[in-house]
Amino acid sequence: MTAVVTMSPIATLTAMTTSPTIAPEKSSQTVQKPYPNYKVIVLNDDFNTFQHVANSLMKYIPGMTSDRAWDLTNQVHYEGQATVWVGPQEQAELYHQQLSRAGLTMAPLEAA
Repeated sequence: MTAVVTMSPIATLTAMTTSPTIAPEKSSQTVQKPYPNYKVIVLNDDFNTFQHVANSLMKYIPGMTSDRAWDLTNQVHYEGQATVWVGPQEQAELYHQQLSRAGLTMAPLEAA
């Protein structure tokens, strides 16, 4: 005696198309993009003295020497502006705010 098993057409189709699912491999390439630097720019004006600009730069910009502060102050006066610091955005925002509060005329922060 033999048994005959009959399958419906849907069951046959499902049985034929069922196979293990293979997930695509994840890309192991990670692209590291550095954060952009920002420029802190002091603008020339008619009311800040050379001494005040130089003192403010030395007070608020880390590592600013007297000679460098005076060079930048002269650049502000004769060229209309000087980039006094370049670096990460958060620090740039702090130095920009401190110099602005000291009364210096500042350009908006811009990506370097």
